[in-house]
Amino acid sequence: MALGASHRLQDGVIAVETMTRFALAVLALASGVYTYLGVRSLLDGSATAVFFAAIIYSASVSVAIYAFWSYMARFYPHVTGTAARGAMLGVLALGCAMIIAMSSWLNAAALAGSAALEQHLAETVEDYTADLDQAHQNALAAQSLLPDIQRTSERFARLAEDERESGALTGTTGSGSVVQLLSQMSAQLSELETGITESRERVNTLFDQGRAHLETMRGLVSAPGAIAPRSDEFSAEVVALSGVITSLEQTSIAPSVKRAAEDLSLGFIAPVADGRAADLANRQDQVMETIRASVAAQSQVLSQAADDILAREAVADRRFVPLSSAEAVLRYAADFIPAWAGAISIDLLPAVLVFILAVVHGAIRRQEERLPFAQRITAAELLEALEVQRALGRNGVDVEKALQDAEEDETRERDSNITSLEMAAKTPRKGPPA
Repeated sequence: MALGASHRLQDGVIAVETMTRFALAVLALASGVYTYLGVRSLLDGSATAVFFAAIIYSASVSVAIYAFWSYMARFYPHVTGTAARGAMLGVLALGCAMIIAMSSWLNAAALAGSAALEQHLAETVEDYTADLDQAHQNALAAQSLLPDIQRTSERFARLAEDERESGALTGTTGSGSVVQLLSQMSAQLSELETGITESRERVNTLFDQGRAHLETMRGLVSAPGAIAPRSDEFSAEVVALSGVITSLEQTSIAPSVKRAAEDLSLGFIAPVADGRAADLANRQDQVMETIRASVAAQSQVLSQAADDILAREAVADRRFVPLSSAEAVLRYAADFIPAWAGAISIDLLPAVLVFILAVVHGAIRRQEERLPFAQRITAAELLEALEVQRALGRNGVDVEKALQDAEEDETRERDSNITSLEMAAKTPRKGPPA
């Protein structure tokens, strides 16, 4: 029964040998084709040189893969010793690592290189979108000061008008020193307001240009066709967008606001009181001192607000680095696990066939070990034994008598061992000394 099962396994191994060779050849050829597509994207030079270099490399990879797995399928299933089997497993692991290094990553580049490059471009678009938004926010941060500046300017203008019409501050109507000072402060704040308003228009224009570049970049990411020309156009758009972001960083009005705020306080020059009466002159001096204090307080507030805006984190310098398809597949490997799995499976699938053969040969050996010697001996071994018997007979050696003598010697030795053991067991023990 066991002999029949062993024979069936041996017949199966013989039957699939041709299929095993065919499978190894097809898998090696497929790996070579995808290796050619992957390595071609890495080489530079003339089209002819790139073609022949890629062909030679891919052919070498195919031959190496076929030879390696052929050796493993031929030798590994027949290695039975623990040390030898461990050494073969070490060689198998080393060979798999070398195959992945020279072929699998190029296969993955051929399978998912374009998609990886598109993902690289898409992530670059997201990064530059964040940079443009940050630069836009930094540039518009000074716009938050505009309501306070407008309110202060209007307050000074209104006080000047009230003083001119009703003498609300000094009690004397007319355009005196107080009205001139209030009008001067209102005019300076109005100039600052105009600068901030013009800055807003400049910032909006630059932001619109940046968004236009981003739209073009997004269109290049999702456009059909080859990825290489799209990547070149994308690089040109990145350069233009970087210039827009730099301009936005330089367009911020915050430094001007800070300088104008300091000028309000440090450059405050109050006119001399022009009242003819001493009492009016004193009242004008008191009002102008109050205006000085108000201007100093407003200057401090604006200066602190400008410092807070200038303390904002600037947009970090960013460079767009074009990648090859192989480099993109390595960088974004976690996002293309199916492609990597397919690329590695093409190269390492023969390992499954090797282990199947090892299991089958191991089963054959275990079944044959349980058979009697007469059933395990092959026809060739039987013919060789008969030839030995005839050679011994020609030399005058009686094989049958030698076998009988050997069996008799073995029987006598076994009987003598049993007898000695029984006598040793029947020997009486000596008593203690008197």
